[in-house]
Amino acid sequence: MQESTKLANIFPAELTIPLNMVIEKQLDQKEYLVDGELKIWNGSIQEVFSPVFVKEGNRISRKRLGSYPLLGEKESFEALQSAQQTYNLGRGEWPTMSVKNRIEHMLMFVKMMKEQKANVVKWLMWEIGKPFKDSEKEFDRTIEYIIDTIEALKNLDRESSRIEKKNEIYAQIRRGPLGVTLCMGPYNYPLNETFALLIPALIMGNVVILKPAKHGILLLHPLLNAFKECFPKGVINIIYGHGKETVAKLMESGKVDVFAFIGSSKVANVIKKLHPKPNRLRSILGLEAKNPAIVLRDAYIELAVNECISGSLSFNGQRCTALKIIFVHEDIVEDFNKRFVEKLEKLKMGMPWEDGVFITPLPEFDKPTYIKELIDDAVNNGAKIINKDGGETLESFVYPAVLYPINSKMRVYNEEQFGPVIPILSFKSISEPIQYMVDSNFGQQVSIFGTDSTQLAQLIDPLVNQVCRVNINCQCQRSPDVFPFNGRKDSAEGTLSVFDALRVFSIRTMVAVKDMDLNKKIVSEILEERKSNFLSTDYIL
Repeated sequence: MQESTKLANIFPAELTIPLNMVIEKQLDQKEYLVDGELKIWNGSIQEVFSPVFVKEGNRISRKRLGSYPLLGEKESFEALQSAQQTYNLGRGEWPTMSVKNRIEHMLMFVKMMKEQKANVVKWLMWEIGKPFKDSEKEFDRTIEYIIDTIEALKNLDRESSRIEKKNEIYAQIRRGPLGVTLCMGPYNYPLNETFALLIPALIMGNVVILKPAKHGILLLHPLLNAFKECFPKGVINIIYGHGKETVAKLMESGKVDVFAFIGSSKVANVIKKLHPKPNRLRSILGLEAKNPAIVLRDAYIELAVNECISGSLSFNGQRCTALKIIFVHEDIVEDFNKRFVEKLEKLKMGMPWEDGVFITPLPEFDKPTYIKELIDDAVNNGAKIINKDGGETLESFVYPAVLYPINSKMRVYNEEQFGPVIPILSFKSISEPIQYMVDSNFGQQVSIFGTDSTQLAQLIDPLVNQVCRVNINCQCQRSPDVFPFNGRKDSAEGTLSVFDALRVFSIRTMVAVKDMDLNKKIVSEILEERKSNFLSTDYIL
């Protein structure tokens, strides 16, 4: 690993950590939630270490946070059996429950979740090195997402609370659940994006087996009791362990109906192929992206630089929506690079609890080595590190590297780096970045910076057919959550947003009767006496 000088004093001594940010006690988690019980595990464990190192005399060591259970095939199938029994072929209490009552359960959960904010935020910060303020924002955004989902479901249910008639057929059309859902979220947003899968799956009447990401597990521990208390037993089951012993076995059983996953396409494809009945498996996937920024000759350079800095380096570039490659017109690339580097050097680096910190340690153990490989490969193929100390590394900390000029021979040209590496290249004709997007395996978003409305309009029309979001003079992003979040090619399957997620985790189902007196009498009795939760004209306020 590269010898560090800039980062020599980046990690703190234990006693210098602010008391309100200290983890008072390591969390050696024994509990896992299956069939409405917090069961105790006495088997193998996985130790959890923070990306933060602490000084001990003349040496530094990674801060130990605790451990979690490494469950096996037996425990995974216990979770599957619980989910199946709870769903009961669609006849269970949860899938047949009224929308109003499912919302009441979710509101109970929100109340209990809010009570655990301080614990969840602190674990989130320590487990993945996310700045404290950003960790708070992730928690608050997740609460907002749940509330917005509840309101969206109310609106959806109101639209469905009527009987329609067409060609002598009366019908009520609602959305019904799909079945047993396996949810797997990402480590970079282990709360928000995991819940972006989990919450709509649950509230639409599905039963869920949740397998948290490899980083960001202990932060869910404060919420285990809320899951247990707020939902009927078996509705939500939470398992931990290696994928081969848990997820692989579940998929091979063929008894998983929905696969909801945010991560890499490589992993998603492996898991999907394990299912013996692919035509019955619904997949909702948020995958990689190599989102480009295109800085046109007439762009406001200062605006473009600010947005590209934030877009490429927020949470160290560990976001699928991060700007992963920057195309700059050849006439302004020198000025752009100069300003970009100057702006980068003003970013505060340090520990996640420090005010105003921007660059923090990386949670993945092997990420610094991977980043160095990308940098070395680019340099060997003609790129230069144009910022001072770029790529300097100390254990889990990597100072961002700005690489220029990039070409197609380099790995970083095509690979999603998911870390603090910023590849920049110049272009003469706009056809060059467009061709890059056409050839790319990914198609999530693009950011375009310019001022000529005619040129921007000419770019919008073809680019919306290459990606699913074109951002004008701003960085790529997911928010606000009410907007569609999806992608083309290998970047996504299905649409995740407050509105759309309710639909991807459900299916349109209808009850139909022919226009005759007997049927009218039957339907009237069902409605007036509230005999059915599905066939109902109740209106949720």
